[in-house]
Amino acid sequence: MYRSICDFMKGYQPRTSIVRDEKHNLVSDPHSILARWSNHFSQLFNIHGVSDFRATEIHTAVLLVPEPNDFEAERATEELKRHKSQGTDQIPTELIKAEGRKIRHEIHKLINSVWNKEELPE
Repeated sequence: MYRSICDFMKGYQPRTSIVRDEKHNLVSDPHSILARWSNHFSQLFNIHGVSDFRATEIHTAVLLVPEPNDFEAERATEELKRHKSQGTDQIPTELIKAEGRKIRHEIHKLINSVWNKEELPE
């Protein structure tokens, strides 16, 4: 309905749907266009030569993202907004900011623990 109203308000504007086939010829027939897109995405998303892509693993020698440093944790706690509702931990941001450097260091240790173990503590 929205599209019909927009078309009515703008007046008639012809639309063309043209794509190129594998031989780079222009195709305007709706069925040929659908077939072309179907073929394109089947080639794009079908993985040949890998029987089970879930079994493949990527091993890297270098960490892709470095471990969070103390400065990042400190900056993140400084940027916390005051007078916001508490999260699931029920710790108000005012308390985190008031405690200063000691609590920031403990938060950084907690973040690194989660980072290295790759699991959340209970």
